[in-house]
Amino acid sequence: MTALAAPLALSACGPSDDAADMSDMPMDDDQVAMDGADMPMMGDRVTDGGATKSASAEGTVTAIDPEAGTITIDHGPVPATEWPAMTMAFEANQQLRDDVKVGDEVSFEFRAGDEGSVITSIDKK
Repeated sequence: MTALAAPLALSACGPSDDAADMSDMPMDDDQVAMDGADMPMMGDRVTDGGATKSASAEGTVTAIDPEAGTITIDHGPVPATEWPAMTMAFEANQQLRDDVKVGDEVSFEFRAGDEGSVITSIDKK
């Protein structure tokens, strides 16, 4: 009897035409259909389940690092991102880095997301 059960069990595990179609299976209330329509693709950047946030702040330039491509700013609180006052490095293109020097008081716009924080514009006060 055991010798007969193994081949039958294996045949039940074989491929079948409807084995991969689970679209009509019921789901629990807390399950979500994963058809990919609402999922971010590789390269899309999100933060807190939403798009990259844009914000503005004011502060003092404390360092410029051409090799890293950053401007470090001691800035005040940023309500749009719920950040407290801090000193942090922001990515910035060469033109923006060339527009300021250490010690400058600035107001700046930036975007923050999974890719980091990037200055999009900066003005001396």
